[in-house]
Amino acid sequence: MTRVLAWGAFLLGMLYFLLPLWGMTEFSLRMRRDAYSFDAYASVLGNPEFQRTFAFSATMALVTILMGVLIVVPTAFWVRLRMPGLRPVVEFITLLPLVIPAIVIVFGYIRLYNTGSWLPLTGTAAGTNLLLAMGYTVLALPYMYRAVDTGLRTIDVATLTEAAQSLGAGWGTILGRVILPNVLGAVLSGAFLTFAIVIGEFTMAALLDRPAFGPFMQRLGQDRAYEPSALAVIAFVITWGCMGLIGLVTRTQKHTRVRT
Repeated sequence: MTRVLAWGAFLLGMLYFLLPLWGMTEFSLRMRRDAYSFDAYASVLGNPEFQRTFAFSATMALVTILMGVLIVVPTAFWVRLRMPGLRPVVEFITLLPLVIPAIVIVFGYIRLYNTGSWLPLTGTAAGTNLLLAMGYTVLALPYMYRAVDTGLRTIDVATLTEAAQSLGAGWGTILGRVILPNVLGAVLSGAFLTFAIVIGEFTMAALLDRPAFGPFMQRLGQDRAYEPSALAVIAFVITWGCMGLIGLVTRTQKHTRVRT
């Protein structure tokens, strides 16, 4: 009886998530009257603004991932190695982006870095892009930090560090050639989550007036019928593609460790 109830709850949950997705996908295929077609997808993918905004967001995602790795990996490593007592404080700080709305963060950035401030980042396109990347790094911080911290739990950080130091390695070598390769799967998991967040983010990009993918999705939905549904399906596929890559990387790393 318990198993039947469990499967019933699972099927209800699947229907709850899959039926709206099926309805949206089916509607996106009805652009041609009385026939299913991929006209809406061809229209979206052939739109120069789609290509431009997606390329911009993908580039910003790569910059954000790089900034996140450079900040999180050394921090998580040092906290775990030398300052374990500060771990609750660091975890609390990394959780703040989940409770502080993105609109509050971006308004704070605009206030601090406008053209009349001590560091006028919003005065140029490059400065605004840097500010946007900083905002994305903050939004992705909870996911990147927890992914890296989980990866560090699976290895003996102290022993690896002592062994590397006994061979004359410096801190840069230890991080880049000892710690990072051992937590690469965790870093890639955080990177894929960061990519999915950046691709779909709207608030920061819109308020900073950057040509990102999120605002493009919102603008397309104002005057089109079928293309927004097609674009939503594409964004869904991208997001779940990232989730699938996380699972693939994690499984591959586990198999590699077992063989080793």
